[in-house]
Amino acid sequence: MKRASVLILSVLLAGCDTLAYYGQAVHGQLELVRSARPVAEVLEDPATPAKLRAQLQLAGSIRDFAVRTLALPDNDSFRRYVELGRAFPVWNVVSAPEFSVKPVRSCFPVAGCVSYRGFFAREEAERFARARAGEGHDVHSYGVPAYSTLGWFADPLLSSFIGYADAELARLVFHELAHQVVYVTDDTTFNESFAVAVEEEGVLRWLTAQGRVQDLAGFRAAQARKTAFVELVAGTRARLEAVYASKAPVEVTRERKRAEFAAMAARYVALKASWGGFAGYDRLMAAPNNALIASISTYTGQVPGFRRLLADAGGDFARFYDKVRALAALPAAERKAALE
Repeated sequence: MKRASVLILSVLLAGCDTLAYYGQAVHGQLELVRSARPVAEVLEDPATPAKLRAQLQLAGSIRDFAVRTLALPDNDSFRRYVELGRAFPVWNVVSAPEFSVKPVRSCFPVAGCVSYRGFFAREEAERFARARAGEGHDVHSYGVPAYSTLGWFADPLLSSFIGYADAELARLVFHELAHQVVYVTDDTTFNESFAVAVEEEGVLRWLTAQGRVQDLAGFRAAQARKTAFVELVAGTRARLEAVYASKAPVEVTRERKRAEFAAMAARYVALKASWGGFAGYDRLMAAPNNALIASISTYTGQVPGFRRLLADAGGDFARFYDKVRALAALPAAERKAALE
């Protein structure tokens, strides 16, 4: 309740223009807290479906592995379960100016400035997205299956992701727990890239420890596709940055922007053909824009740097976290230079 009071105080201190936004955030978080049931209680409930029971047991073993092998926090996070009654707990909206691949940031009392704005109600997210689009911004909206409260609350298992395939469930748990280890205010790319590096190596080690050779091969193949897609996005981002920096007349810049996204679509078709028709990124490529480019870059921009850091730590996660904490203490420009 002390932690809840901090959030409520943030609402009381906010200006009138942001009061409603903070209000929905506090209400949404406290509703999750109220709805959470201990996993042990759900497992003992005879009304719990067999499939859900199996997934909760799997999540428990993943959670134990996270502590034992990845040195992730041993606390109450992911020890409770919430049946949401909707597809996602929150929906995020990323926006970027017409001629920029840098996201518009939103700033909050606890999390600092981030490159998106999250809503517990889809309708409110859609309303915000329409408003940003009306201002001439490119917009990318998406449902988020899980999020981290950075240790302020015990993050629960949610119905939005409990049914995921085994490797995906492990990936998500490792990712969200990583945010509780290191979090740098006002540096979303650092935070998300760090968590992605932890999740990727964590899943590889989890599958290896389980002797799941076929699943391990499948995960590596998925990672290779992801890497290729991220490289496609990074190349497009670099070309768009050059277009926007040219200071050409507006109509010329718009035409060059359209041409770059058309070229990206063509490259994606060729890339998909090399995957044997795998279509997992089709939804993202349905209408690519600056906001999508900004969103993907936020989550992947510094992952290679964190991989190198983990290798420098000899693969030892505790030593790796110490190195990341040392980086986190540096000024933003020095952090960026060290990783990139």
